[in-house]
Amino acid sequence: MKRSDVAISRDGATRTPLAHFRLDAERKRRLIVAVADRVVSHADELTALDAAIGDGDHGHNMKRGFEAVLQDLDLLSAMDLPELLKAVGTKLVMKVGGASGPLYGTLFLALGKALPAEPSREDAAAAFASAIAAVRARGKSDAGQKTMLDVLIPSCEAFSSGDDLAGVKETAALAADATAPMRATRGRASFLGERSIGHVDPGARSSSLMIAALCDELREA
Repeated sequence: MKRSDVAISRDGATRTPLAHFRLDAERKRRLIVAVADRVVSHADELTALDAAIGDGDHGHNMKRGFEAVLQDLDLLSAMDLPELLKAVGTKLVMKVGGASGPLYGTLFLALGKALPAEPSREDAAAAFASAIAAVRARGKSDAGQKTMLDVLIPSCEAFSSGDDLAGVKETAALAADATAPMRATRGRASFLGERSIGHVDPGARSSSLMIAALCDELREA
């Protein structure tokens, strides 16, 4: 049996990951709410992280973007998955602003372009990788530069290699924490040079929060 069929989690337990994501309107609604609420509830934390090495507005901007997403909850949950993701991406570009709006907008727009309406795990893994490539190109950045990619890339690798959702969530959390000792070489934080060391990247943290929310909700499927 392939690892993608049965995954061994980090606590040694054997769990069967989702082979297929069945997304009716209620499931899509719950996923949207889970991600948006997680970001909004951590807005102060994200702002504090950004105040240390950036403009101090990441939490506020992300909260504004996802509150706008929640305002369209009924409309979004009625869409098929590709159109839903593209609509969320467009909303984030319009409402979040700064560097994060275009980057998260690109992520969701690329996911919407790559995913079918009823994706398999393999479809989701391929779309995740494609979306990360789009973010890399948009931000002209890569792993190791103290950005959201330092969470997205290892999380995608964990998911693609067959980790269960608890493992993917753990990978994302650990990857966000691992940005603290990095020196930023992209974005506003790069202007601080050595002073950027010792702080978790706010974009990495917000990415880990969204991944955690998705994993928690999908584990209930």
